[in-house]
Amino acid sequence: MITVSDEISHTFAAKTNYPRTMEYNEKKMRRFVQQLPPEDAKSILATATNGVLSLIGPDGAPYGVPLSYCYDGDKKIYFHCAKSGYKLDCLNSGDGRCSFCVVAQDVVLPAEFTTLYRSVIVTGRLTIVSDIQEILTALRMLATKYSPGIDSANEISRNLDRLLVLCLDISTITGKESIELVRIKQKK
Repeated sequence: MITVSDEISHTFAAKTNYPRTMEYNEKKMRRFVQQLPPEDAKSILATATNGVLSLIGPDGAPYGVPLSYCYDGDKKIYFHCAKSGYKLDCLNSGDGRCSFCVVAQDVVLPAEFTTLYRSVIVTGRLTIVSDIQEILTALRMLATKYSPGIDSANEISRNLDRLLVLCLDISTITGKESIELVRIKQKK
């Protein structure tokens, strides 16, 4: 049986010459003028406070969940979570492929029928961290980001047995901003 999404996927593949099972990072951004430089995209990842992690559920349905996170500045994003739940069901039922979206700016301009936005999409593979040193490093990074200047050692040790740390090993980082922001920059 062909589903609606299969039909759309076949149509997309036929019109674009992309294979049906292509990886996200093989696509080129259609509006390349709006693509943020890598350093701007990484800056957004470093400073934003939340994003939406998207996975595929055990039943094949998409699942997105807003999460706090920390970014190591290079190739890893860390999350913490409970030891059970639907997010882990999704992770355990697939191969870990995921995307993570962060919106840094979104100003609605009603009279102009547009928004001034800046966002980043990351793709990669999500895994459960098992190395205790990496777990502790990630938890300290999270604590420093969300509770700066507060000693987190007791909080981390008190909750260590009740949580998991997830790591998104980054394959691609793509930042984009609205064409209106591009035009504002060009006028300067």
